[in-house]
Amino acid sequence: MITIQNDKFQAIINEVGAELTHLVDLKTQRDLIWNNDLWQKHAPVLFPAIGRSNDDAYLIDGQKHEMPQHGFVSGLRFDVKDQAVDHVTLSTKGNAETQQYYPFKYELDITFTVVADGLHLSFTVDNQDTQDLSYSLGSHPAFNVPFEDGETFDDYELVLDPKPTKLEQFEIVKTPNPYRSGKKLEVAQTDGVIALNYKMFDAGLIILDDSALKSITLRSKKNAHTIKLDLTDFDYVTLWTKEGANAPFLCLEPFNGLPDVSGDLRELATKEANHHLAAGQQETMQYTIHVN
Repeated sequence: MITIQNDKFQAIINEVGAELTHLVDLKTQRDLIWNNDLWQKHAPVLFPAIGRSNDDAYLIDGQKHEMPQHGFVSGLRFDVKDQAVDHVTLSTKGNAETQQYYPFKYELDITFTVVADGLHLSFTVDNQDTQDLSYSLGSHPAFNVPFEDGETFDDYELVLDPKPTKLEQFEIVKTPNPYRSGKKLEVAQTDGVIALNYKMFDAGLIILDDSALKSITLRSKKNAHTIKLDLTDFDYVTLWTKEGANAPFLCLEPFNGLPDVSGDLRELATKEANHHLAAGQQETMQYTIHVN
Protein backbone atom coordinates (compact mmCIF):
# COMPACT_ATOMS: atom_id res chain seq x y z
CA MET A 1 0.00 0.00 0.00
CA ILE A 2 1.14 3.54 -0.78
CA THR A 3 0.18 6.53 1.36
CA ILE A 4 0.18 10.11 0.11
CA GLN A 5 -1.08 13.14 2.00
CA ASN A 6 -1.07 16.85 2.62
CA ASP A 7 -2.25 18.74 5.69
CA LYS A 8 -5.92 18.10 4.84
CA PHE A 9 -6.26 14.70 3.20
CA GLN A 10 -4.66 11.27 3.22
CA ALA A 11 -5.05 8.76 0.40
CA ILE A 12 -4.02 5.10 0.47
CA ILE A 13 -3.58 3.30 -2.84
CA ASN A 14 -3.05 -0.40 -3.48
CA GLU A 15 -0.38 -1.11 -6.09
CA VAL A 16 -2.50 -4.09 -7.18
CA GLY A 17 -4.93 -2.54 -9.62
CA ALA A 18 -3.79 1.01 -8.74
CA GLU A 19 -6.91 1.03 -6.55
CA LEU A 20 -7.73 3.85 -4.16
CA THR A 21 -8.68 2.17 -0.87
CA HIS A 22 -8.99 5.11 1.54
CA LEU A 23 -9.47 8.87 1.26
CA VAL A 24 -9.49 10.38 4.73
CA ASP A 25 -10.46 13.92 5.68
CA LEU A 26 -7.81 14.55 8.35
CA LYS A 27 -9.84 17.24 10.10
CA THR A 28 -12.85 14.99 10.75
CA GLN A 29 -11.13 11.59 10.32
CA ARG A 30 -13.96 10.68 7.93
CA ASP A 31 -13.01 8.05 5.35
CA LEU A 32 -14.94 8.67 2.16
CA ILE A 33 -14.16 5.33 0.51
CA TRP A 34 -16.15 2.12 1.04
CA ASN A 35 -14.41 -0.73 2.91
CA ASN A 36 -16.63 -3.72 3.68
CA ASP A 37 -16.88 -7.37 2.61
CA LEU A 38 -20.41 -6.84 1.29
CA TRP A 39 -18.66 -5.61 -1.85
CA GLN A 40 -14.94 -6.25 -1.63
CA LYS A 41 -13.80 -3.55 -4.03
CA HIS A 42 -13.16 0.14 -3.26
CA ALA A 43 -12.39 2.05 -6.46
CA PRO A 44 -11.29 -0.33 -9.23
CA VAL A 45 -9.87 0.87 -12.53
CA LEU A 46 -11.67 -0.51 -15.60
CA PHE A 47 -9.43 -1.09 -18.64
CA PRO A 48 -9.47 -1.90 -21.55
CA ALA A 49 -13.15 -2.92 -21.25
CA ILE A 50 -16.12 -1.72 -19.23
CA GLY A 51 -18.74 -4.21 -18.11
CA ARG A 52 -19.05 -7.79 -19.24
CA SER A 53 -18.37 -8.61 -22.88
CA ASN A 54 -20.67 -10.92 -24.84
CA ASP A 55 -19.33 -14.50 -24.50
CA ASP A 56 -16.70 -12.88 -22.23
CA ALA A 57 -14.90 -12.04 -25.45
CA TYR A 58 -14.59 -9.71 -28.42
CA LEU A 59 -13.37 -10.14 -31.99
CA ILE A 60 -10.24 -9.10 -33.84
CA ASP A 61 -10.57 -9.83 -37.57
CA GLY A 62 -13.25 -12.38 -36.71
CA GLN A 63 -11.14 -14.23 -34.14
CA LYS A 64 -12.34 -14.41 -30.53
CA HIS A 65 -10.20 -13.00 -27.72
CA GLU A 66 -11.17 -13.55 -24.10
CA MET A 67 -11.93 -10.40 -22.06
CA PRO A 68 -12.73 -10.53 -18.31
CA GLN A 69 -15.42 -8.30 -16.86
CA HIS A 70 -14.17 -4.69 -16.66
CA GLY A 71 -10.92 -5.72 -18.33
CA PHE A 72 -7.90 -7.05 -16.48
CA VAL A 73 -5.81 -4.25 -14.94
CA SER A 74 -7.57 -4.46 -11.56
CA GLY A 75 -5.64 -7.69 -10.94
CA LEU A 76 -2.23 -6.43 -12.05
CA ARG A 77 0.50 -5.07 -9.79
CA PHE A 78 1.46 -1.61 -11.03
CA ASP A 79 4.99 -0.24 -10.87
CA VAL A 80 5.77 2.99 -9.03
CA LYS A 81 6.92 5.43 -11.69
CA ASP A 82 7.11 8.57 -9.55
CA GLN A 83 6.35 9.28 -5.89
CA ALA A 84 6.47 12.22 -3.50
CA VAL A 85 4.72 13.09 -0.26
CA ASP A 86 1.55 14.32 -1.95
CA HIS A 87 1.42 12.31 -5.18
CA VAL A 88 2.23 8.99 -6.82
CA THR A 89 2.21 7.74 -10.39
CA LEU A 90 1.61 4.02 -10.96
CA SER A 91 2.23 2.38 -14.30
CA THR A 92 1.53 -0.87 -16.14
CA LYS A 93 2.49 -2.02 -19.63
CA GLY A 94 1.24 -4.67 -22.00
CA ASN A 95 3.19 -7.90 -21.56
CA ALA A 96 2.97 -11.62 -22.28
CA GLU A 97 0.29 -12.03 -19.59
CA THR A 98 -1.97 -9.25 -20.87
CA GLN A 99 -1.50 -10.06 -24.55
CA GLN A 100 -3.54 -13.23 -24.18
CA TYR A 101 -6.51 -10.87 -23.64
CA TYR A 102 -5.39 -7.76 -25.45
CA PRO A 103 -2.65 -8.25 -28.07
CA PHE A 104 -1.35 -4.70 -28.10
CA LYS A 105 1.61 -2.74 -26.76
CA TYR A 106 0.45 0.05 -24.45
CA GLU A 107 1.27 1.81 -21.21
CA LEU A 108 -1.30 2.99 -18.65
CA ASP A 109 -0.15 5.58 -16.10
CA ILE A 110 -2.37 6.63 -13.20
CA THR A 111 -1.42 9.59 -11.03
CA PHE A 112 -3.03 10.33 -7.66
CA THR A 113 -2.45 13.78 -6.14
CA VAL A 114 -3.90 15.01 -2.86
CA VAL A 115 -5.04 18.62 -3.28
CA ALA A 116 -6.49 21.30 -1.04
CA ASP A 117 -10.06 20.04 -1.40
CA GLY A 118 -9.62 16.31 -2.06
CA LEU A 119 -7.91 14.04 -4.57
CA HIS A 120 -7.00 14.50 -8.23
CA LEU A 121 -6.79 11.44 -10.51
CA SER A 122 -5.16 11.40 -13.95
CA PHE A 123 -5.16 8.47 -16.40
CA THR A 124 -2.83 8.43 -19.43
CA VAL A 125 -3.10 5.75 -22.11
CA ASP A 126 -0.06 5.54 -24.41
CA ASN A 127 -0.34 3.51 -27.62
CA GLN A 128 3.12 1.96 -28.05
CA ASP A 129 1.96 -0.30 -30.87
CA THR A 130 2.12 0.15 -34.63
CA GLN A 131 -1.66 -0.07 -35.06
CA ASP A 132 -4.83 1.60 -33.76
CA LEU A 133 -5.61 1.06 -30.09
CA SER A 134 -9.31 0.66 -29.26
CA TYR A 135 -10.15 0.73 -25.56
CA SER A 136 -12.49 1.77 -22.76
CA LEU A 137 -11.43 3.29 -19.46
CA GLY A 138 -13.49 3.81 -16.34
CA SER A 139 -12.99 4.79 -12.71
CA HIS A 140 -15.26 3.08 -10.16
CA PRO A 141 -14.97 4.80 -6.73
CA ALA A 142 -17.45 3.74 -4.04
CA PHE A 143 -18.32 6.40 -1.47
CA ASN A 144 -19.72 5.80 1.98
CA VAL A 145 -23.35 6.97 2.13
CA PRO A 146 -24.68 8.28 4.46
CA PHE A 147 -21.91 10.62 5.49
CA GLU A 148 -23.10 10.91 9.10
CA ASP A 149 -24.85 8.74 11.68
CA GLY A 150 -28.60 9.12 11.93
CA GLU A 151 -29.08 9.61 8.18
CA THR A 152 -30.29 7.19 5.50
CA PHE A 153 -29.52 6.63 1.82
CA ASP A 154 -32.81 8.33 0.96
CA ASP A 155 -31.56 11.53 2.57
CA TYR A 156 -29.15 12.00 -0.36
CA GLU A 157 -29.43 13.38 -3.86
CA LEU A 158 -27.29 14.07 -6.91
CA VAL A 159 -26.91 17.49 -8.49
CA LEU A 160 -26.01 17.68 -12.19
CA ASP A 161 -24.21 20.60 -13.81
CA PRO A 162 -25.35 21.87 -16.21
CA LYS A 163 -29.00 21.09 -15.55
CA PRO A 164 -30.27 18.81 -18.33
CA THR A 165 -33.64 19.55 -19.89
CA LYS A 166 -34.03 15.82 -20.52
CA LEU A 167 -31.89 13.09 -19.00
CA GLU A 168 -31.64 9.52 -20.29
CA GLN A 169 -30.00 6.32 -19.13
CA PHE A 170 -29.15 3.14 -21.02
CA GLU A 171 -31.64 0.37 -20.31
CA ILE A 172 -29.93 -2.57 -18.55
CA VAL A 173 -31.03 -6.17 -19.02
CA LYS A 174 -29.78 -9.17 -17.03
CA THR A 175 -29.22 -12.44 -18.88
CA PRO A 176 -28.30 -13.06 -15.98
CA ASN A 177 -25.35 -10.68 -16.28
CA PRO A 178 -25.99 -6.98 -16.88
CA TYR A 179 -25.82 -5.78 -20.47
CA ARG A 180 -27.33 -2.88 -22.34
CA SER A 181 -30.54 -3.61 -24.23
CA GLY A 182 -29.76 -1.01 -26.89
CA LYS A 183 -32.63 1.18 -25.69
CA LYS A 184 -32.69 4.27 -23.48
CA LEU A 185 -34.99 5.27 -20.63
CA GLU A 186 -35.76 8.69 -19.20
CA VAL A 187 -34.28 9.43 -15.79
CA ALA A 188 -36.47 11.05 -13.14
CA GLN A 189 -34.92 14.40 -12.17
CA THR A 190 -36.16 17.78 -11.07
CA ASP A 191 -34.24 20.86 -12.13
CA GLY A 192 -31.04 18.84 -12.42
CA VAL A 193 -31.46 16.98 -9.13
CA ILE A 194 -31.84 13.18 -8.85
CA ALA A 195 -33.34 11.94 -5.56
CA LEU A 196 -31.65 8.73 -4.37
CA ASN A 197 -33.38 5.57 -3.16
CA TYR A 198 -32.46 1.90 -3.28
CA LYS A 199 -35.37 0.86 -5.50
CA MET A 200 -34.02 2.85 -8.44
CA PHE A 201 -31.11 0.35 -8.59
CA ASP A 202 -33.27 -2.79 -8.74
CA ALA A 203 -32.44 -3.20 -12.43
CA GLY A 204 -28.75 -2.61 -11.78
CA LEU A 205 -26.36 0.15 -12.72
CA ILE A 206 -27.56 3.49 -14.09
CA ILE A 207 -25.44 4.90 -16.93
CA LEU A 208 -26.34 8.53 -17.56
CA ASP A 209 -26.16 9.48 -21.21
CA ASP A 210 -25.28 13.17 -21.19
CA SER A 211 -21.87 14.07 -22.59
CA ALA A 212 -22.50 17.73 -21.72
CA LEU A 213 -22.27 17.09 -17.97
CA LYS A 214 -19.42 19.00 -16.36
CA SER A 215 -19.86 17.68 -12.82
CA ILE A 216 -21.98 15.58 -10.50
CA THR A 217 -22.36 16.35 -6.79
CA LEU A 218 -23.50 13.97 -4.08
CA ARG A 219 -25.09 15.86 -1.22
CA SER A 220 -27.17 15.31 1.89
CA LYS A 221 -30.47 17.02 2.60
CA LYS A 222 -29.50 17.12 6.30
CA ASN A 223 -25.85 18.21 6.47
CA ALA A 224 -23.51 20.45 4.52
CA HIS A 225 -21.05 17.77 3.35
CA THR A 226 -20.71 17.12 -0.39
CA ILE A 227 -18.63 15.06 -2.80
CA LYS A 228 -18.25 16.50 -6.29
CA LEU A 229 -16.67 14.83 -9.33
CA ASP A 230 -15.52 16.62 -12.49
CA LEU A 231 -16.77 14.96 -15.67
CA THR A 232 -15.41 17.15 -18.45
CA ASP A 233 -12.95 14.49 -19.70
CA PHE A 234 -15.51 11.66 -19.58
CA ASP A 235 -18.37 10.73 -21.87
CA TYR A 236 -20.66 9.11 -19.27
CA VAL A 237 -21.13 8.76 -15.54
CA THR A 238 -22.51 5.61 -13.94
CA LEU A 239 -24.34 5.24 -10.62
CA TRP A 240 -24.35 1.93 -8.78
CA THR A 241 -24.93 0.32 -5.41
CA LYS A 242 -25.28 -3.39 -4.73
CA GLU A 243 -28.74 -4.51 -5.81
CA GLY A 244 -31.09 -5.65 -3.06
CA ALA A 245 -28.52 -5.14 -0.31
CA ASN A 246 -29.53 -1.70 1.04
CA ALA A 247 -25.80 -1.12 1.18
CA PRO A 248 -24.46 2.14 2.64
CA PHE A 249 -22.40 3.12 -0.39
CA LEU A 250 -22.83 4.68 -3.80
CA CYS A 251 -20.44 4.40 -6.74
CA LEU A 252 -20.01 7.47 -8.95
CA GLU A 253 -18.12 6.23 -12.00
CA PRO A 254 -16.68 8.40 -14.79
CA PHE A 255 -16.72 6.26 -17.96
CA ASN A 256 -15.10 6.52 -21.37
CA GLY A 257 -16.73 3.48 -22.93
CA LEU A 258 -19.85 1.35 -22.41
CA PRO A 259 -20.85 -2.23 -21.58
CA ASP A 260 -21.90 -4.38 -24.53
CA VAL A 261 -25.40 -4.60 -25.93
CA SER A 262 -26.72 -8.09 -25.13
CA GLY A 263 -26.04 -10.57 -27.93
CA ASP A 264 -23.94 -8.16 -29.99
CA LEU A 265 -20.47 -9.72 -30.15
CA ARG A 266 -18.39 -6.97 -31.73
CA GLU A 267 -15.09 -6.38 -33.42
CA LEU A 268 -12.89 -4.46 -30.97
CA ALA A 269 -12.28 -1.78 -33.60
CA THR A 270 -16.02 -1.01 -33.82
CA LYS A 271 -17.07 -1.39 -30.16
CA GLU A 272 -19.57 1.37 -29.41
CA ALA A 273 -18.17 4.29 -27.35
CA ASN A 274 -14.61 2.95 -27.32
CA HIS A 275 -11.81 5.52 -27.56
CA HIS A 276 -9.14 5.18 -30.24
CA LEU A 277 -5.47 6.09 -30.39
CA ALA A 278 -3.31 6.02 -33.48
CA ALA A 279 0.12 4.43 -33.25
CA GLY A 280 2.42 6.47 -31.03
CA GLN A 281 -0.38 8.67 -29.67
CA GLN A 282 -1.57 9.09 -26.09
CA GLU A 283 -4.66 10.37 -24.29
CA THR A 284 -5.04 11.76 -20.77
CA MET A 285 -8.32 11.79 -18.83
CA GLN A 286 -8.59 13.33 -15.39
CA TYR A 287 -11.04 14.26 -12.66
CA THR A 288 -10.97 15.52 -9.08
CA ILE A 289 -12.88 14.25 -6.07
CA HIS A 290 -13.80 17.55 -4.38
CA VAL A 291 -14.69 17.10 -0.71
CA ASN A 292 -16.64 19.52 1.42
